[in-house]
Amino acid sequence: MKGTNLGEFEELVMLTVGILHPNAYGVGIKQEILNQTKRKVTLSTIHSALHRLENKGLLNSHFGESTGIRGGKRKKYFTITAYGARCLREAQEIRQSMYQTIPSFVLDQA
Repeated sequence: MKGTNLGEFEELVMLTVGILHPNAYGVGIKQEILNQTKRKVTLSTIHSALHRLENKGLLNSHFGESTGIRGGKRKKYFTITAYGARCLREAQEIRQSMYQTIPSFVLDQA
């Protein structure tokens, strides 16, 4: 994961994009993060993270068809790139490895 600078919130957004695949778009991502983590985030925060992740090459986007429900506006859908999938896998492996080295009594205190 060296060089990706993948932050905790960005990782949550990427995981959510994976969960919602192939229907991951701003409002859906916001709602799924709330459902999964009980964490309230603004749509602008989601959009900022999506933009950063796309600039890093971790996500791709494309526009869907326009619909009357949205007043003709098209949804922008996001998918994880192969590079993004590798970064997520590496982040998971690093976290898992670190958790396994914590003495059990430390985590049992909670």
